Order: sequence, then structure tokens, then C-alpha cells
Amino acid sequence: MSRTCVFFHAHPDDEALLTGGTMARLAAEGHRVVLVVATAGERGLSARHTDLGAVRTREAHASARVLGAARVEFLGYADSGLSGQDSDDGFAHADVADAAGKLAELLHEERADLVTTYDPNGGYGHPDHVQVHRVGTLAAELAGTPRVWEATVDRTLLLRGLKLARLVREFDLAPFEHAFTARHEITHSVDVRRYARVKRAAMAAHTTQTTGGESTRTLAALLTLPPPLFKVVLGTEWYVERKRLRAR
Repeated sequence: MSRTCVFFHAHPDDEALLTGGTMARLAAEGHRVVLVVATAGERGLSARHTDLGAVRTREAHASARVLGAARVEFLGYADSGLSGQDSDDGFAHADVADAAGKLAELLHEERADLVTTYDPNGGYGHPDHVQVHRVGTLAAELAGTPRVWEATVDRTLLLRGLKLARLVREFDLAPFEHAFTARHEITHSVDVRRYARVKRAAMAAHTTQTTGGESTRTLAALLTLPPPLFKVVLGTEWYVERKRLRAR
């Protein structure tokens, strides 16, 4: 039976990194996949572009095509930046009820069976990601969407990988010790190894996110992995289903 699954993300490229394999798998299995992005990511750490938001919007559409998404929508909020203080009109400062209402309309229109958000900490604490959790959770309640999955990362595996990475380059592990989700809280581990090539192509569509900032960007570093290692490192995607709602 075909289902409609809505993937709600904060910025372009989040969909490829956190849920790209799941989106590709669901689309390949005949389900309707819809991508909703809160902002255009115009304040991201990227090399200079005259209109970064427009470029990143195009990249999101390209990524969605690769992943097999049937529809892409942007809620139209401003990117809040890493600190959340770069703009008073950023998504992090938006009225939660108003934003949830917009998303709920789409969920109702699509008769969504599932919507993804982020964990309460927004993964690594980005204010727009925290807001995705708040808005997505309320929107599901308003629309009666029966299943809410929080896209996250297994913290145990993350810390293990980062400790290995520190053998090559020293960095502070402290910010990651409470990031994402403890293993015992994870309810769904989705095997996406068969879709690693598709996920990699979706990530590569976000070319603006491979440069900018003082260090190698996460997306750029992951794209340098040889395909067999890429499949191992990014072959599983994790979710937490806190509760299942009764559809209205």
C-alpha cells in the first residue's frame, strides 16, 4: 500500500545528509515523498554568492529530483544563521503556531501518513533545527498526521567515529557528547546501503555547502570517502518515534 511521507527540514542539504537514503528508498518502493524546507539557507557558511538563497533553493530541487521526491515546498522563512541572532525575522524566532499551521495545511492536503522532524535538541543545537522539532511536532498534531519520526544520528557511533578522526586532526569532542540521540532512544534504524549512490549524488548537488568557513565542511569531507567506505559510514539513517498519533 502506497504511503505519503513528508520530510521536513531546516535548510537545503539537510535532507540529503540526514534522510536522503530513506527518501530514495521510499520513492523506489512506490511511496509518495514530499520535501518541505523551512528556509533557503541564505546565511549558511558558504563561498560568496550574489544570491545564496536562490542558489541553494535550486540545489535543493536538484537533490530532490535525484532522491525521487514528488513535490518540494519552501515555507519561506529567513535563515537564522548558526547563532540564531543574525536576523530577528529568522525561522528560529517565528511564531511556532503560525509556522505549524502552514505545515499542517500541507500535511492535510497531502493526507500525509508520516512527517519527519528533528530531535528536541535539533541534532547539534542549531536554532533552526530546534524550531523544526517544535513546528513539525505541533503541525502533526494539528493535521492528525499519525506518525512523527525525528531524524537523528546514533550518538554512540558518532562519538566513536569522531574519536577515530581525532587521530588525524585534533578537535574538541565536548560539543558532540550531548548531540543528537542516545542509542537506547532510537526506535528505527533504516538500512539505506542500496541507495548510497543516490544519497551521495543528492549530497553532491549541494555544491555551495562544500566550501566556506575555516575548516573542511562536513558534506565535503563525506564526499571524499571512497564509495565502499561511504556506504558503511552513511548506510544507516536513524529516527525516533516518540508516539503514534491517531489520524483524524
